[in-house]
Amino acid sequence: MEVLSQSELQSLQQQVTLALQEDLSAVDANYDITAQLIAADSHSNATIITREDMVMCGMAWVNEVFQQLDERVAIDWQVSDGEAVKAGTVLCKLSGPSRSLLTGERTALNFLQTLAATATLTAQYTALLEGSNTRLLDTRKTLPGLRLAQKYAVRCGGGKNHRIGLYDAYLIKENHIAACGGIAKAIASARQLHADKPVEVEVENLDEFTQALDAQADIVMLDNFSLADIERAVAINQQHAHPAKLEVSGNITDARLHELKATGVDFISSGALTKNVQAIDLSMRIS
Repeated sequence: MEVLSQSELQSLQQQVTLALQEDLSAVDANYDITAQLIAADSHSNATIITREDMVMCGMAWVNEVFQQLDERVAIDWQVSDGEAVKAGTVLCKLSGPSRSLLTGERTALNFLQTLAATATLTAQYTALLEGSNTRLLDTRKTLPGLRLAQKYAVRCGGGKNHRIGLYDAYLIKENHIAACGGIAKAIASARQLHADKPVEVEVENLDEFTQALDAQADIVMLDNFSLADIERAVAINQQHAHPAKLEVSGNITDARLHELKATGVDFISSGALTKNVQAIDLSMRIS
């Protein structure tokens, strides 16, 4: 089971607070007018089930929703993050004040359906890479405000995290190269400014690829390369005095994953993992 980092835990609390604020009155933080129809002392049990196959992700977010709303709500999880479950599976059982269960229902399910969707799609992609040493990476194409949550979900699905933001690694792209005066100059400046940070360069052709290798980039991203050019780049890299890790990006589909895993590249990155997800169909039933 994946472990949340301290920064992810802090982000989680902020995400839940903001999500609850979207639903509840600024005047009365617990004022759900429909829930007021139910007696204040009413107690209920509930279950959350999935209506489709999925990879579980989002336990901590659901826990935090009800922790912030009402500490009297108890949650008994039947599955764990990263676990593949079948349609119809009970994910958790809840008990507590009826008003609180109903007030938190939608927010809890919103987090769960989104993070499980990210984990599920990632698991489908990583399964296609089985038998190879190529690793699947996410990107910064995440839902605003849910960067760390979706990065966690990718790990639950068996993928790996690329850089978290603009601060923890260099990714030198076309406009950076133009503004710096070339690939070699951009890499040299990066080494001078932050020698401890990995330097990755995105290239669009084999000439730029060779320049990046000559300038000793740590990672070279082959952006929208044809299969033939990817194979050529792998061969050049193997013979180079300063070989780099190779990453492929652009138009990553199921069909391409099958062919790319045979090329010997180190990484395949896909924005689809976090931006093209379709929410998992979930339901909370009160009894």
